[in-house]
Amino acid sequence: MKTSRTLHRSALTLALLWAGGVTAQTMDHTDHAARQTAGKPAVEPAAADAKASKHSPVDHAAMDHAAMDHSQMDHATMQDPPRTQTPAASTPEDRSKTDHSQMDHSKMDHSQMGHSGMDHSGRQHAGSTPPSGEPREPIPTPTDADRAAAFPPVSHHMRHAPAVNSYLLINRLEAVEVEHGSAQAWEAQGWIGTDTDRLWLRSEGEREHGRTESADLEVLYGRAVSPWWDLVAGVKHDFAPAGSQTWAAIGVQGLSPYKFEVAATAYIGESGRTALNLEAEYELLLTNRLILQPLVEIDLSGRDDPQRGIGSGLSSVEAGLRLRYEITRRFAPYVGVTWERAFGGTADYRRDAGESVEDTRLVAGMRLWF
Repeated sequence: MKTSRTLHRSALTLALLWAGGVTAQTMDHTDHAARQTAGKPAVEPAAADAKASKHSPVDHAAMDHAAMDHSQMDHATMQDPPRTQTPAASTPEDRSKTDHSQMDHSKMDHSQMGHSGMDHSGRQHAGSTPPSGEPREPIPTPTDADRAAAFPPVSHHMRHAPAVNSYLLINRLEAVEVEHGSAQAWEAQGWIGTDTDRLWLRSEGEREHGRTESADLEVLYGRAVSPWWDLVAGVKHDFAPAGSQTWAAIGVQGLSPYKFEVAATAYIGESGRTALNLEAEYELLLTNRLILQPLVEIDLSGRDDPQRGIGSGLSSVEAGLRLRYEITRRFAPYVGVTWERAFGGTADYRRDAGESVEDTRLVAGMRLWF
């Protein structure tokens, strides 16, 4: 009887032990969190290793890690198993298809990145010049075809001005107010020729009370000595007063600085008579069509000429101021005033003849050129 009881207890004990081993292998680890929360002492490393060896076949995929309290775990003593090099790890990662536009780089701390060791010398940035200084695309050398395309043959030749030109200016054609009746005066000049060689014609005169008081005509050859000045030489013939006489003439005419038109002519006449005429005028544009023209003329004589009432030295000075309106460039009416005074022997001759030494007149006329 005792023997049977003893065998029965031994069998029960073996059964319990076998059942306990199976239970340990199939144990659910989800109760670890509850046991640690309950304040049970942590398992010693040695015991943990021993239990881990018994639990090696446990499937962790079914474990609920969210409920575990890892705060009490000592990660410092844990050691990751050695990693094995796989063929995929040795192959460089292809980042060419990475979409960086979706990355938020604003929260990245670039100060901790070690860019100091990077070698930028071999990198080519956009818009920068290559280290050699040569352009990215060198300019090709022009060929004959390029030159022909850039300079095509001209079908129309340049048109030059005619070799011979002409010009006629009636600077003054006016009526003059005098004490008894009326008077007329004129001054004209023209030329025909080339840009450097010209034949000049100049004429000036006055009529009063139906009688020609003075009139002359000059025929001169002009040669351009500079872009603005001509040297002239020729003859002058006086028709009045007191009979005609002829002079040899030489002078210069042109445009001085500040656009003053200047003419200076010296004359040598019969019996050794000499004379000098100086004239200057200026055109002041008040508007494009309204122009004020002052003029000054000075006559000098080398010797007395009682027949014509001219004394030696400074003979006379005449000044005028005319305001014209250019209806066209070729036609312009004007009004003005003139002043004249005789000096020296010429003044004495006028006094003897009962004429005034000084005279001021109003004028009105027109200016024409062709």
